[in-house]
Amino acid sequence: MDRSGSDALIVRLDKWLWAARFFKTRSLAQEAIEQGRVRVGGDRVKTARVIRIAETVQVTVGEMQRVVVVRGVSDQRGSAVIAQRLYEETDESVAARQAQRERQQLYAEPAQAIHGRPTKRDRRALERTRG
Repeated sequence: MDRSGSDALIVRLDKWLWAARFFKTRSLAQEAIEQGRVRVGGDRVKTARVIRIAETVQVTVGEMQRVVVVRGVSDQRGSAVIAQRLYEETDESVAARQAQRERQQLYAEPAQAIHGRPTKRDRRALERTRG
């Protein structure tokens, strides 16, 4: 645990994302940062960037996007209750995630049901429907 002269905890962004339970491992957090799925203040950042309180972090995991404000820093992963105290999600982000959930419930993407090549049985069913 690194401490500066002002007795403030210095934490890398990848460690904070892991401690705040956005990602299961630090390597997944590092990969997301490198791929540009994590932005701080709207800008792409590097994994070793120091995170500070009151910064806005945009995290995209799968199809879900969250915009959070950092409320605390920690380099240790704790329980989910403790992790939720490290950030506060913006109202716009909560509303957007809720709207996306509702859209997904109403309309299922047909391509998500397809996994790999069709089997012989699937092919025959397709041929029957085509005529």
